[in-house]
Amino acid sequence: MAKTLKSLAGQVAIYGISSVIARLLNYLLVPYYTRIMTPAEYGVITDIYALIPFALVVLTLGMESGYFRFAAKAEGEAERKGVYATTWGTTLLVAALFFAIVLLFEGQISEVLGYAGKPYVWITGAIIFLDVAGAIPFARLREEGRAMRYVAIRLLSVIINIGLCLWFYNAQPECFAIFENPTDPAYAFIANLVASGVTFILLLLSCRGTFPRIEPKRLKTIFLYSLPLLVSGIAGTANEFIDRQMIKFLMPAEESLAALGIYGAVVKIGVVMLLFTQMYRMAAEPFFLSEFKRDEFKNAGAEVMKYFVIVSLAIFLIITLFSDVFALIVGPDFREGMYILPVVLVGNALSGVVLNLSFWYKQTGATKYAIWITGTGLIFTVVFNILLVPSLGYMGAAVARLLCESAMVVVSYRLCQRHYPTPYDLKRIFFYVAVAALLWGASLLTADLASWAKYLCNSVMIVAFVVLAVRREKINVGGLVRSIIRRK
Repeated sequence: MAKTLKSLAGQVAIYGISSVIARLLNYLLVPYYTRIMTPAEYGVITDIYALIPFALVVLTLGMESGYFRFAAKAEGEAERKGVYATTWGTTLLVAALFFAIVLLFEGQISEVLGYAGKPYVWITGAIIFLDVAGAIPFARLREEGRAMRYVAIRLLSVIINIGLCLWFYNAQPECFAIFENPTDPAYAFIANLVASGVTFILLLLSCRGTFPRIEPKRLKTIFLYSLPLLVSGIAGTANEFIDRQMIKFLMPAEESLAALGIYGAVVKIGVVMLLFTQMYRMAAEPFFLSEFKRDEFKNAGAEVMKYFVIVSLAIFLIITLFSDVFALIVGPDFREGMYILPVVLVGNALSGVVLNLSFWYKQTGATKYAIWITGTGLIFTVVFNILLVPSLGYMGAAVARLLCESAMVVVSYRLCQRHYPTPYDLKRIFFYVAVAALLWGASLLTADLASWAKYLCNSVMIVAFVVLAVRREKINVGGLVRSIIRRK
């Protein structure tokens, strides 16, 4: 078991380091944007980038998880290539049809979204097409363990995106100006489009002679497995991003985009928690969907859940105990929303718990339960956003997200214990939650101290939490570091 968990830790690290570097580079744009744009202009970016993940989930059809599942079960390289070609061919076809529809109805879509006369819709449609087209090739790199190529392509894409954004907004000669407004959000979308295009070309060069095609019989088998994941993915993504739309349409029109910009900026400050969950998912999904003995799978899942919660709590403490430092990431006009940050972070952590609780039904093929879980979350999201956003503004959206994730954790856990009993150490998990909550509460008492004293006290509390976890769990830190360093 220890060897298995160490293997997973190594995979999390290799994807994690690349994800952290890539996302941190990308998030350098947040302090830049929030200092050159108004909250309303940044609200446009927040709005559009909330729509893109939803479209990606719909158009990839749950095929990434399907690819991992059936590639792992494939008997021989020929069958594995067939799984890859079929899943890629299907998503590529769907992406092309989507983009054609966007071009045909661009005017009507722009009118509905409130961006009539702006080029945002067709540019976003092109970005979505390229990202969906590259989703399965990226999944193949992960499934084959080609981490360095995966990392290189991701990093290059981010560098291109950042470089073009800085050029458009800072160094672009006036003769090349496309839009009258020098801080028009469209420049950000154009930079993203170019980066996505380069990424797709590099992925094509990594396909090693395998071309997209659709084998109907194979597609039927994969799609039946993936369909519940698609439905749950739509609901799950709506849970995560519908709050932006609720702010946009439930708040007064003259305030909504500015409020959306502030909310989006504060959510970005929780980047570390999101990065951890993302890098964990990249490694854990192919890891847990490979072949496992039933008891080994349960024990590994239980242990991993405990460690996931410990790391999430440590991240929560780091960000909240130094929230005034993290607030410097965004411009002064956006810092008024910092009071919602703890709520946002807890919601992000619970999202990772839901991810951990999803592996059992993906492994066993009982993917219908994903619909129950995310459907419950969607009901909570919609109801509580409608109830809270008009009166509480973006704090209402943050609370609604927290209640949604809490509901999904409860439903996920009950279903897991009923159909696939797993020995989660709840007593130990809640112990760490209680300790973190007490430390966070104690940190509030240091608010009036001198800065150096406050930071010293808060640092001591964070170190104490980490030392407690390492000693109580008997974590071999040296062995873990050596495992990570030896990963290729």
